[in-house]
Amino acid sequence: MKANTAIPVWPALANAGLLMLLGLALAGCSHSGPPPQMPPPQVSVATVVQKDVTLWDEFTGRIEAVDKVEVRPRVAGYLDKVNFEEGRQVKKGDLLFQIDDREYRAAHSRAAAEVERARSRAALAQRQLERSRQLVANKLVARNDVDLREDELAQALADVKATQAAAEQARLNLEFTRVTAPIDGRVGKALVTPGNLVAPGSSLLTTVVSLDPVYVSFEGDENTYLRYQGLERAGELPSAREAGNPVRMGLADEEGFPHTGSMNFIDNELDAGTGTIRARAVFSNKEGRFTPGLFARVQLLGSGAQSALLINDRAVLTDQDRKFVYVIGPENKALRRDVKLGAQVDGLRIVTDGLAANDRVVVNGVQKVFFPGMPVDPQPVPMEKPEQAPAVAAVAGGP
Repeated sequence: MKANTAIPVWPALANAGLLMLLGLALAGCSHSGPPPQMPPPQVSVATVVQKDVTLWDEFTGRIEAVDKVEVRPRVAGYLDKVNFEEGRQVKKGDLLFQIDDREYRAAHSRAAAEVERARSRAALAQRQLERSRQLVANKLVARNDVDLREDELAQALADVKATQAAAEQARLNLEFTRVTAPIDGRVGKALVTPGNLVAPGSSLLTTVVSLDPVYVSFEGDENTYLRYQGLERAGELPSAREAGNPVRMGLADEEGFPHTGSMNFIDNELDAGTGTIRARAVFSNKEGRFTPGLFARVQLLGSGAQSALLINDRAVLTDQDRKFVYVIGPENKALRRDVKLGAQVDGLRIVTDGLAANDRVVVNGVQKVFFPGMPVDPQPVPMEKPEQAPAVAAVAGGP
């Protein structure tokens, strides 16, 4: 009989162990819990601001000098001297140009001599008239001799007046050879140099503009003008023509409207070609900051005080032609609200529709809200300064 062949049992046992371990592993995986979830993103939120505001309408304008004078000669002659530094401030009466005055001095001396001659003739005529009256009283001459002497005296006195007028004109011509500043202000470039012949009225020598105060001129459209008239008739706004309503102004390099002035002119008719009406405000310029010709941003008082809801522009998003914001709803979910916006007041935007006074609006982190209704972690910040670090986040790293 053949001996029984031995069958190895270790490989079989090993395979059985592996199968058992694999089954336990699969069984353990089938009973594991859900994967951990990400926490909601932090966003900065601010409560809608409710307060009384005064609305301002914005315009663009230009700064103008109150007085602008073109300096021209009043007598003809060769320019002898330029007596100012271009672009500097001058006072009224300061000498700007000197015209050669030798001919005018001679003419003035000649006219003065003619006055003395006429006075001498008048004095002689007066003496002759007195003698004739004595002779007539003594009946030595006829009465018509007195009449003749009276006529000669009248002519002599008229000659005195004529020569005095000519002398005054000669004096003025001599004075006009000194071209002086007509106003206080800043003088421009000298447009004529010494040696050139200038003519009265036609030769522009330079310009002088006043500095303080200054005008800011701007134009408003027809609808704005009609709205202002309606407010005035309703008693909600004083007349800009009569009350000098306040005006605010800012230059191109300034934030906001830091300068305050008042209305002083509104034109008497609208320009039919442009549909606008010209208006003007006056501003103090004691520091010399405003130069005529500068661009200016202008705000004109547009209403009386009224209650309004305001938010920061950072909170506003655009969806085609609609504006919307995210507000914090129940369970800290970000809900979309379509809004209608108005003018900007003190750095905030007026909301005319879509929000309530106690709504909390997302101002920073709106890019973290991927869909309406998404849970968020709201951190309060001031509406006026949304860039300020949230109070909760500031202490989150503490012990």
